[in-house]
Amino acid sequence: MSAFASISARLGALTAILSTSVALPALAQDIVIDAGEVVVSTPNRTTQKKDRVGSKVEVVTKEEIEQRAQPAVTDYLATMPGVTVSANGGTGGQESGLFVRGADKKYVKTLVNGIDISDPSATQVQPAMESLLSGGVTGIELLKGSQSTLYGSDAVAGVLAISTLNGIEQGLHHDIFGEYGSFGTWRGGYVFSGASETGRFAAGISGIKSDGISAAKANGAAAVDLDPARLEADAYDNISADFAGEQQLSDMVTVFGSALYRRTNADYDDSGNPPTDNTFNAARSRQIAGRIGAHVDLLDGRWRNTVSVQAFDVDRDLSSVSGFGPFMGNWRGQRLKFDYQGGWDFTEALTLQYGIDHERQRARASDNYGGNTNDTHNLTGLWGQLAWNPVEALTLTAGLRHDIHNVFGGHTTWRAAASWQATETTRLHVSAGTGFRAPSLYELYAPFGTGNATLVPEESISFDAGVEQTFLGGRLVVDVTGFVLNTDNLIDYSYATFSYVQVPGVTKRSGVEVAAAWAVTPDFDLKGAYTYTRTRQPDGLRRPRVPEHDIALTAIWRPAEKWTVSATARGVVNLTDRVSAGFGTFNDVRLDDFVKVDAKIAWKPAENYEVYLRGENLLDQRYETVAGYSTPGISVFAGFRAKFGGE
Repeated sequence: MSAFASISARLGALTAILSTSVALPALAQDIVIDAGEVVVSTPNRTTQKKDRVGSKVEVVTKEEIEQRAQPAVTDYLATMPGVTVSANGGTGGQESGLFVRGADKKYVKTLVNGIDISDPSATQVQPAMESLLSGGVTGIELLKGSQSTLYGSDAVAGVLAISTLNGIEQGLHHDIFGEYGSFGTWRGGYVFSGASETGRFAAGISGIKSDGISAAKANGAAAVDLDPARLEADAYDNISADFAGEQQLSDMVTVFGSALYRRTNADYDDSGNPPTDNTFNAARSRQIAGRIGAHVDLLDGRWRNTVSVQAFDVDRDLSSVSGFGPFMGNWRGQRLKFDYQGGWDFTEALTLQYGIDHERQRARASDNYGGNTNDTHNLTGLWGQLAWNPVEALTLTAGLRHDIHNVFGGHTTWRAAASWQATETTRLHVSAGTGFRAPSLYELYAPFGTGNATLVPEESISFDAGVEQTFLGGRLVVDVTGFVLNTDNLIDYSYATFSYVQVPGVTKRSGVEVAAAWAVTPDFDLKGAYTYTRTRQPDGLRRPRVPEHDIALTAIWRPAEKWTVSATARGVVNLTDRVSAGFGTFNDVRLDDFVKVDAKIAWKPAENYEVYLRGENLLDQRYETVAGYSTPGISVFAGFRAKFGGE
């Protein structure tokens, strides 16, 4: 039996167990999955029903986040079609990787309550996904495909939008949760929220502290498969605070604002082939950011205007000891961004959106070896997009953007999309667009010859097309989408020159996504996702850390009034990684296939109180998503949630 067939069989068996263990009542006629009622905001930078969107968009709701109670945002992303998550170690990890349709997180614009959280001082301008806790998060949207027209540089593979302001009911509310479990892990938080007819807000704090496991799987030069518990554990802690709110001042004016704070401390191990234990390595990070703005609607709402300003600041310290002596480094990244967006309704069926934004990025670095840098980039963008509904069932969008970079000059991108409700049960969707990614300040100017000032921006083009089909009177929705993402002049690290270089030619990513959501009964919901991804560099090699096959299942069962059981299973087949082989060379190594199963059982002794038991990696799989780095074995956690307040 092939590895793919073996994992498929295991996942199929799990599905059968989940399905047959439920005493299925008679199917109610009103169980309907209505994608049209799901409102999203990322595809066209305005609220829009999901079934009117030509691009593929994935949504995780507040209800699913609470039902699964998993600690990190990446836990919910990992079960989406087209998404792969990796980690260098256990809780918090040294770094969490995110891949969307084979493109890593530097190609995904990531926003928290509208704030761009990518780090200008990182090796690439990208978010610290490992720092994103799920506490207080009430909605996640992932928009796929090149979106540079609306979101600018870096939105090559998609846009990830995280909200703490969705689904707030009227009145004042208090939400308290806590958890303790394996590896000495504590997690908890508190959210205070409220809403009225004219405004809403949410303010929350959450944190996690864990003794952790050893990030390094092997200790020393030999790739010995040691139990991570026998190695030096790498501890992690994270304190996160978020605020978001909006208030209508009049029929025409609404003001809004958001802010965030993140503080993390993490032990880490030395990289290498294989990675090795180092008890002296420590990393500290602090993020602080804010955004304020106003919506002004004129001419009875036909002319809409939004203006905002946001600032982001990250401060990172790294310390280690090696044969060369102690190392101490500091990196500081800052972003200041101004944004104006306008909207004009020519008719009810034809709308123009347009805007201008200006962004300034700054990165400073210093260390005790003299690797000091201080550099800035400025980027200004102008864009416009038309949305047209020639008939009720058809939505067409087309947009154009021109960016002016202070180093690389002008660059123009475009995007087009269509959504057609061909029949009552069949919807066709298609989108295409171009993107570009300017080299990061680190890729250009990193010290000791690592940076390369001759680099030029990457350019990309993407295309996807799919069909969404509804069955069983709306209880089952299946979507099949094919995608292509090609990147020209890819920027990559060279093991031969120990610097960043341009890879001539086209790097290709393509594949198929299958997503299904089935309301089996009023008390049993099942979601599934399968992704086939093919990646090829110009030299014919695969891109690392992107599996060929990725399968995920999510089940939520409410067997009785006070009980809820949820489970997720994810299978990965044919995953490779790239490791140094010394003397300026590298090897691509295949990692073992695996199935990871997580589950939670919850009991509500009263309407607003819940206690639960949660388990991760219940099959106790020893697997890697990054070569040489451990992942936690079977883990068990006990927790509670309490809610107070109301109208």
